[in-house]
Amino acid sequence: MTKVSPETIIPVGVSSEKQGRSSGAGKNPVVLTVWKKSLLFNCDGFTVYDSNGNLVFRVDNYVPGGNGEIVLMDANGRSLHTIRRKRLSLSDNWVVYDGETAVNPMFSMTKHMNLLTTKPLAYISSAGISNKNKNPIYEIEGSYAQRCCIVNDERRRGVAEIRRKEGMGGVVLGGDVFRLIVEPSMDPSLAMALVIILDQMFAHSRRFRT
Repeated sequence: MTKVSPETIIPVGVSSEKQGRSSGAGKNPVVLTVWKKSLLFNCDGFTVYDSNGNLVFRVDNYVPGGNGEIVLMDANGRSLHTIRRKRLSLSDNWVVYDGETAVNPMFSMTKHMNLLTTKPLAYISSAGISNKNKNPIYEIEGSYAQRCCIVNDERRRGVAEIRRKEGMGGVVLGGDVFRLIVEPSMDPSLAMALVIILDQMFAHSRRFRT
């Protein structure tokens, strides 16, 4: 299944916003609808659609709050990124790999642990670097519980954003359905990998709060 009507699967209208087809293509951001549900029966996961209702990404082996391996796939089931929690780490640290082989990590994401301040939520660093003091390439601010987050690059430019989604009549949907807006400078698959890690880091926030 590579095309699904959002009105059938999710009670929302198709967005009229345009989107680029790949990272860096065109000048318009990619607007995705993230549905926290697997297409497979009795599986936890994510299903992600573009603004035309086409299936873009899927995750079928998601374990909320778990330490297992998570695979982000495209619409045809091809592995795009493998996500693993870093073992023997004092911090909540996750590593993202290209494809389905857990070698040569692309980057790592570390949860912000300073109790004196609540922002940023997490730091994204180049492969092999998890210390926030070593020039993170991205920082995430906001509230994942409220589905209101922004990913900033090293120049404080927003490259991706999580927003609450409204259904027909302007009714705000629950936290299991939300928007992921990705600027052309960022690969949408990498942005979705960050969403998956945020959900793991803030598993206690999985129930949507108003």
